[in-house]
Amino acid sequence: MSMLTPPGMGGKYRVTGDTYPRMRRPRRRRRLVLAAAAAVVVLGGAGWGTLQLVDVFSGDEGRKTAAGKQADCKPEPQATTATAATRPKPAQITVNVYNATPRGGLAKATADELKKRGFKIGKVGNAPAAYDKKVPGFGLLLGPPGAVKGAFPVLGTQLKGAATKTDTRATADVDLIIGTAFKTLDPKATADAALIALNKPAPLPTGKC
Repeated sequence: MSMLTPPGMGGKYRVTGDTYPRMRRPRRRRRLVLAAAAAVVVLGGAGWGTLQLVDVFSGDEGRKTAAGKQADCKPEPQATTATAATRPKPAQITVNVYNATPRGGLAKATADELKKRGFKIGKVGNAPAAYDKKVPGFGLLLGPPGAVKGAFPVLGTQLKGAATKTDTRATADVDLIIGTAFKTLDPKATADAALIALNKPAPLPTGKC
């Protein structure tokens, strides 16, 4: 009788052999656990690799593209309708000088100074009744519509702060009507610098950099 046979039992209940039965964990469950762990490792590696590729192609290339745009971005000259080539020179502008103040002698003195600075002088005298003692600022530049982008900017360099107005005259001459706040024309050095800046405007960014 085997040692595995309990006392009092025999016959068909007798256990034969000398090997003890062992309880083993099912192999299928173990395989599932290992497969799940392997899947996690694979997915984690794939995700990390994807992030590296995104950083390479979007990070470095993006910075290179931005740097390239900055390198290609160049300031453009300020856009002007009347360029230095088409804008009239002082010698091409005829200026009528009128005094709209109670102070005498201003029209002639101003006309003489403008002549020294290269302008042509037309009529000189008191302002017409429509403007006499009715110009409160430094002065008023009056002329045809074409003077807005032509003679006005050039003459305006001699008297900063002068107002402008157009009328229906058929000629190209312009009027400088001296206002009540007028003392004298701007210093010649200041006016010359303003005229140079007018003909050579500083470059401005395109706004697309």
